[in-house]
Amino acid sequence: MSDNDLSMRKVLAIVTNYGVEQDELLVPLEHLRGWGADVDVAAVSADDVQTLVGDKAPGKTIRPELALSDVDPADYDLLLVPGGTLNADALRQQGSTTEIVRSFTSTGRPVAAICHGPWALVEAGVIEGKRLTSYPSLRTDIGNAGGEWADEPVIKDDSRGWTLITSRNPGDLEPFLQEIDAALAVDAH
Repeated sequence: MSDNDLSMRKVLAIVTNYGVEQDELLVPLEHLRGWGADVDVAAVSADDVQTLVGDKAPGKTIRPELALSDVDPADYDLLLVPGGTLNADALRQQGSTTEIVRSFTSTGRPVAAICHGPWALVEAGVIEGKRLTSYPSLRTDIGNAGGEWADEPVIKDDSRGWTLITSRNPGDLEPFLQEIDAALAVDAH
């Protein structure tokens, strides 16, 4: 386990309180916590987060550690933005989301977004010149924001001074998590 010891790493996952795709949040949480990372979930409010499976069926409910408005982005090494259509659409409309995303990108810390999660990056205006993937319906939004969209399981783009890791859907979680692990290990103190 020493090669993957993430005990000195802190990860922030940002979500709304309803509609996050269950596996896009819970699988990374369990994976990263299993390697010793300190992972906080920040939601719009301190109320429980109701996940969904396939944007329809109720999934597990979890309690967030803090509200988006209480986040100090400087405390974290990596930002995780899970998808879920309802979650991602509502999340990008939160002013705190844009501030958090810009804090990470402007200071060169990695951002990992999956499925509809890149909508938050589009809204924050940070993907110009970046190559990324997402759920296919975001292709036009990403192109309009100056990003280059590609249909691949995972894309890591280190250009423009910060690392962006993106994947298309829950079926891509394995390569997505491998890139997150690598990003956290490279920055180890």
